[in-house]
Amino acid sequence: MAKQDTAQDHETDLGIGGDIAPSPLDPGKAEAWLADLAKAAAGQELTRLGGFLAGGGPDVARLGALLDLSSYLNTQMLQHPEWLDALSDQPARERIAARIVELREMELEDQGETALMSAIRLIKREVSLLIALRDLFGAASVAETTADLSSLAEAAIGTALRFCLLSAHGSGKIVLPDPADPETGCGLFVLGMGKLGAHELNYSSDVDLIVFFDPEQSVAADPTEAVDTFSRLVRRLVRIVGERTADGYVFRTDLRLRPDPGAMPLAISTDAAMSYYEGSGRNWERAAMIKARTVAGDREAGEAFLQELTPFVWRKYLDFAAIADIQAMKTRIDRHRGFDDIAVGGHNVKLGRGGIREVEFFVQAQQLIAGGRAPQLRSRRTDEALQGLAEGSWITADTARDLLQDYWFLRRIEHCIQMVADEQTHTLPEDEEGLERIARLAGFESREAFAEALLSHLRRVDRHYSSLFNDGRERDAGDGEDAVSKRLLSSEDDPEALARLTELGFSRPEDVARIVRGWGFGRYRSTRSETARERLASGLPMLLAAFSNAKDPDGAIAAFDTFLAGLPAGIQFFSLIASNPRILDLLALIITSAPALRETIAARPHVFDALLDPAFFDEVPDSELMAERLTTFLSEANGYEDILARLRIFASEQRFLVGARLLSGVVDVAEAGPAFSSIADVVLDATLKAVGDAFAERHGRVAGARLALLGMGRLGSRELTAGSDVDLILLYDHADAVEESDGEKPLTTGLYFARLTQRLIAALTVQMREGILYEVDFRLRPSGNMGPLATRIDSFRRYQATDAWTWERMALTRSRPIAGDADFRGEIAQTICDVLGEARDEATTSRDVADMRARLDREKPPKGPLDLKLVPGGLIDLEFLAQWALLTGRADPVLLGSPTVTVLDAADLAATDAEGAPIDLPGAMRTYTSVIQILRLGPSGVERIEDLPPGLADRLTRALDLDAADAVAPLLAETAARVRLAFNALLPPSGDTDAASADPKTRAG
Repeated sequence: MAKQDTAQDHETDLGIGGDIAPSPLDPGKAEAWLADLAKAAAGQELTRLGGFLAGGGPDVARLGALLDLSSYLNTQMLQHPEWLDALSDQPARERIAARIVELREMELEDQGETALMSAIRLIKREVSLLIALRDLFGAASVAETTADLSSLAEAAIGTALRFCLLSAHGSGKIVLPDPADPETGCGLFVLGMGKLGAHELNYSSDVDLIVFFDPEQSVAADPTEAVDTFSRLVRRLVRIVGERTADGYVFRTDLRLRPDPGAMPLAISTDAAMSYYEGSGRNWERAAMIKARTVAGDREAGEAFLQELTPFVWRKYLDFAAIADIQAMKTRIDRHRGFDDIAVGGHNVKLGRGGIREVEFFVQAQQLIAGGRAPQLRSRRTDEALQGLAEGSWITADTARDLLQDYWFLRRIEHCIQMVADEQTHTLPEDEEGLERIARLAGFESREAFAEALLSHLRRVDRHYSSLFNDGRERDAGDGEDAVSKRLLSSEDDPEALARLTELGFSRPEDVARIVRGWGFGRYRSTRSETARERLASGLPMLLAAFSNAKDPDGAIAAFDTFLAGLPAGIQFFSLIASNPRILDLLALIITSAPALRETIAARPHVFDALLDPAFFDEVPDSELMAERLTTFLSEANGYEDILARLRIFASEQRFLVGARLLSGVVDVAEAGPAFSSIADVVLDATLKAVGDAFAERHGRVAGARLALLGMGRLGSRELTAGSDVDLILLYDHADAVEESDGEKPLTTGLYFARLTQRLIAALTVQMREGILYEVDFRLRPSGNMGPLATRIDSFRRYQATDAWTWERMALTRSRPIAGDADFRGEIAQTICDVLGEARDEATTSRDVADMRARLDREKPPKGPLDLKLVPGGLIDLEFLAQWALLTGRADPVLLGSPTVTVLDAADLAATDAEGAPIDLPGAMRTYTSVIQILRLGPSGVERIEDLPPGLADRLTRALDLDAADAVAPLLAETAARVRLAFNALLPPSGDTDAASADPKTRAG
């Protein structure tokens, strides 16, 4: 773009600034127009402007260029040279701000409608001229230009609305709470939509408005006439702002974004609006509401309405169907308008290919997908949303930078197009002179330089847009191989399609074709709707290619068919896979190898969303980060039931994420146990709080009450797997003198905490649409099933000190306070440390541990070589050794509640084989951990390697660093033999198993 020297003498400085110097098409005409401007200045005795023009200089030349290039700006300057003269007193930037404030604070008392309309229009025209000069001279960025235009529109609408409110109040149609401040408390509010709502209005834009009123605080004198009263008021508002008079117009207004515009009135009650959006709202309306902002009227009522509308706009699930809907909307625009190719002459920079709308759709589609889970994406502004997408790793920083540059470039060209004649157009001229005019207004030296820059930006937008929407245009046109694959949905005996299946590696193409054809018939719920089948067709070529990479492609398709048969709905799922081909390989692995994960997707397809969130994909979140995310997710919950539902969604997604990443090899096996346990910690803590709050609503609180959950077993030692239940003990304390709670229906203290525990168990285990949270087990509490569900801390201390059996002390070594009052948790941890630190007879402890293991050998034999818990030399041997080490001082008490491998690493448990070689007990535990974590992803009841799904067997082989799956069983057998040798050496059985307790979970019934 052409630049000019910004160092100017005071006499030749117009007070605009900037370093862009547009050049005229016809220098002679520019000089003539400057002469006309000087005459107009002389006619009004504007000596300062006259002297400025007579002095010449760069700013005068720039004015001359604009007089030649823009008929609209020409008219404004020649009719009102005083607007230029005023810049001698106040720079353009300050003048714009001052006039907008003047408009916003305009005195309305005793103001007639005609005078008001004239005053608003003159201010609008002056400000628009100054905004254009700053824009075209490069003194304002495009972001500043759009912000100024938006502020101007908002001020004009607000002033017009206040006038209408006061007029209606004066006629008795409404009764304002405070006529001195008519907007506040009136219950009526105006939402600015689109670019006005985003504070990004373009130069000659319509303003898209929706007007609502809150019927509960309606100021209508006759509430039954509120709709008619407010609709008449809106009609008057539109006339004041939009009608063209001798002074021009303020802003053209468009009310067609309101719900069902063909049937709904101009002013809509918030109740009717909510019913519409909740029952009939469409994705394009959700996209429109992203930018909605209260621009006039009762701001408090407007904000309350937008807050209530949040669940409609921002879904708690990732919403990939929105991508397909937005793509379809853009495709319809292209077809209707004939936008097929990227061009210069005649190209629409807003709606055309590579244009402004594609940047907006690129942003809004991803906002709709993820904004429910990532509030930082809920920005009205396109530039801020791009930044948020980059910061959240939804797009790269380079993509955000590219599109931001493209967006503002195209917006500036849009302004240049509109500034020529103040027309609401976005289409470049087709003739060479018209294009040259736009090029020079934009500061380019030639039409060719402008075309080169424009095409570069359009093509880059098109590239990014097509990438997000998975090259939808090319798919619509029909790719050869893809088109052949899609024919399988309508014919199972198409020779080309069968040949394509053979090329992909399917060994029984006829059987595969028959399965795929069944999907096209819509026999399953997931493929019943036409939209679902359309989305399936879009993703079918990629889906077949992904399953062809499986070890058994035909079996993979059969497994996927079983999955589809159980899927309750298909639109979202098919939209997801069509839009994200990179996840298809992982999906194929899950479908064929991990039934637990497969069943989770089938029951709750939205859990697959978690893998698509880049913030999750690159990390294994710790408890603190997960707690922060869960708090954000629960902050929008609507009542207790919704909290429980959201807890299930969150836990399902997080467990699924760990399991899927474990299956794919992204997560190291050693990270899985702590990750699954952290999920439980966070979710159980939130559940305990929610249950406590809900319980207190009826039964009140117990004075001085403190609650905590003690995690036991695998939860306590941070070794949970994908399929683990959770062992818990609820401990409490309260003020000694208190006998009952203080609620509406008080309970004695013991009954209070027992009922609270029952409510907690129900909250965790009740079957909701989103499934259950956890299967729970409270049988490790003192006295087992015979004891109370909740235990007071002093009773817990007494029992552990005087009555606990060896197995109970062993279980306590794997305990960890995980939820509840922080100080109380610390007290419980210290109590456990004190109990286990008390002196006891080592020989008795050793004998009890050995005899208990011998009894389990007899009464619970392993079911097969993969039954690593019960196999001699398996998990129980290692867990018992670690617990024994903690009870006998062979491991530091600071390791209480640590993973078994950590205790074994630190314990003094030297053992050797017959050749005197040391036996690596921690290494054995790592091997078992790898196996048990991966096996829990697979089908239940599998006890032999050869019965594992191929994909799972491959994952297990890689985790153990073996060359082939048939090497797994020998490795496990050798490991078990060495562990049992070490166990017997360290804890030889006494042969007297009567001294050992029964199974801790069955002893008490």
